[in-house]
Amino acid sequence: MPNLVYEEKTCEPLQRPLSEFSKIGDTMKPKPWTILTSHLDKSYRVFNLRTDRACSPRTGLAHDFFVMESSSWVNIIPLTPQKEVVMVRQYRHGTREITLEIPGGLVEHQNNPEEAALRELSEETGYRAGSVVSLAYVHPNPAIQNNRCYTFLAENVYPSGGQQQDDREDIEVVLKPLLEIPSLIRTGVITHALVIAAFYRYYMEYADSRR
Repeated sequence: MPNLVYEEKTCEPLQRPLSEFSKIGDTMKPKPWTILTSHLDKSYRVFNLRTDRACSPRTGLAHDFFVMESSSWVNIIPLTPQKEVVMVRQYRHGTREITLEIPGGLVEHQNNPEEAALRELSEETGYRAGSVVSLAYVHPNPAIQNNRCYTFLAENVYPSGGQQQDDREDIEVVLKPLLEIPSLIRTGVITHALVIAAFYRYYMEYADSRR
């Protein structure tokens, strides 16, 4: 009788030997993994590190997975009546480069995503929105992160006071014609994945519906 595959008592043994899965693996549908243990490793200012031990439904083996827990994020495409995008240029410590982006940040506990997006617009640029439209959300990296990034479109934005930067920010406000955005993405001037995803939502799902 072939040995059944399992690693821990908390993992249920498989009904087939592991050797058979190489023959049928392409036809199996993925299933949720059973979480055996989950604990917080360390908490930082903007995210927590968590370790999950989970049991594979395909092999019955248990493995450790490392997750970055974070509040949801937001970003917002601010459009002036002249169809210019109010963008921000700032230094990013992850890449150690200056990037061109749209305003964005964390959804704090006292805010919903729309409120957070409008707050970030005001604080980072000094602009306010005439109207706002939700462009839905994406998961930034579901392999290692648990949060969402919500995108909004702000139309008819107008300057209303100065920026409100904190001590960790050094932001330049830049206006770019909306028609130039595809070229800025193609040529690598805009490289932030969540900014590109936001403009995808705008062009493919919102702008097309208005034609």
